[in-house]
Amino acid sequence: MNAPPSSPSVLSRWSQPGSSRVPFWAYTDEQLYQRELEKIFYGPHWCYVGLEVEIPNLGDFKLSHVGERQVVMVRDRVAPKDRGMDHGIRVVENRCAHRGVRFCQNPQGNARSFVCPYHQWTYKLNGDLAGLPFKDGVKEGECVNGGMPEGFDLKDHGLTKLRVAVLHGLVFATFSDTVEPLEDYLGPNILPWVERIFKGRQLTLLGYNRQRIPGNWKLMMENIKDPYHPGLLHTWFVTFGLWRADQKSRMVMDEQGRHAVMISRRNEGGQAAVTEGVTSFKANMALHDDRLLDVVPEPWWKVPDPSQPGSEIMPTVTMITLFPSLIIQQQVNSLSTRHIVPRGQGEFDFVWTHFGFADDTPEMTRRRLRQSNLFGPAGFVSADDGEVIEFSQAGFRQGGEDGSTLCELGGTGTEMTEHMVTETLIRSMYAYWKKVMAV
Repeated sequence: MNAPPSSPSVLSRWSQPGSSRVPFWAYTDEQLYQRELEKIFYGPHWCYVGLEVEIPNLGDFKLSHVGERQVVMVRDRVAPKDRGMDHGIRVVENRCAHRGVRFCQNPQGNARSFVCPYHQWTYKLNGDLAGLPFKDGVKEGECVNGGMPEGFDLKDHGLTKLRVAVLHGLVFATFSDTVEPLEDYLGPNILPWVERIFKGRQLTLLGYNRQRIPGNWKLMMENIKDPYHPGLLHTWFVTFGLWRADQKSRMVMDEQGRHAVMISRRNEGGQAAVTEGVTSFKANMALHDDRLLDVVPEPWWKVPDPSQPGSEIMPTVTMITLFPSLIIQQQVNSLSTRHIVPRGQGEFDFVWTHFGFADDTPEMTRRRLRQSNLFGPAGFVSADDGEVIEFSQAGFRQGGEDGSTLCELGGTGTEMTEHMVTETLIRSMYAYWKKVMAV
């Protein structure tokens, strides 16, 4: 027999102080998950919906999600007088204002307008209702049958429109009228690391991967805020030196602890002590195609150090987590966004968008594509993450009322660090999550 759902009184009690021990019910309770959707995904947060390069032309659209709600990202017309102020990108909910039908079924395409297939209600690209059949009734002799009620106004019956922010080609949307501007939402600690990749560059789209992972959506946010596991779980990282515990690293977060950047530099050698006893380390492993390790430093990697004015920093890896739905990856020459789409308390979709830059040489494009094989659902690295998230969720379900995780590597605080032997970013996220969810 299944246990009854937790009551609100249970959900409002986090038995341990601080945020280093997360109760199992935070990952398994359906009531709590529904509150997360309302307070986080549909509340005062910016959620990623796509890249501007995915809809380059007028009328281009792409389906995306904010939480579980499906939305359409579309390139709209812009009046000449507004071109300096209006990016032209709109995000509307994929739900007809008439009877709630999902009017758009194609994942991508081009349209002059959106027409609901059920009753032919037609919407402009910006979501305004343009027209509908029989609005003024049907004339029969001297009579007019039907029609919409007196006072029915097209402008009152458009699609649900989201606020949209575009930052250097990244498109975010929110249902909230109160969330701060996107740059303020990211904050001065995080924004320079986003701009390091995107600012002043035209993107090119290289391809997609998609997978559905049987685990709670927060586990992927945790996973990419967790520098503890990569040099232990991932044979590729620890064996070929792309991520080891002795690398020069930094853990950065915004003032509220919700967003983070894991910054690291690849070792050319590495200390034997770091791999001693690590079962994932395979000293005799060799590649049939060593082009996967064909790493070429790029000029944009080196930037003024935001934390140490007057000096420079040149990471080979930056993993940016923008709460609640986006991961931006730079792993040597591989670049991608990863979009988290929750599908219930125990499942989420994970959408990878691999990209490069318009001025990349053909050789660099091939290099990025080759290195992207490390990631995605069947990647030499990322397949491990999807599997352990599934294992984690299975463990939580059998955990009982008092079970909790333990995230105390490096202590119980939420400070930034200059090393990766810590779980501080996970603790910081849950400190913020507790405050938002009032648990």
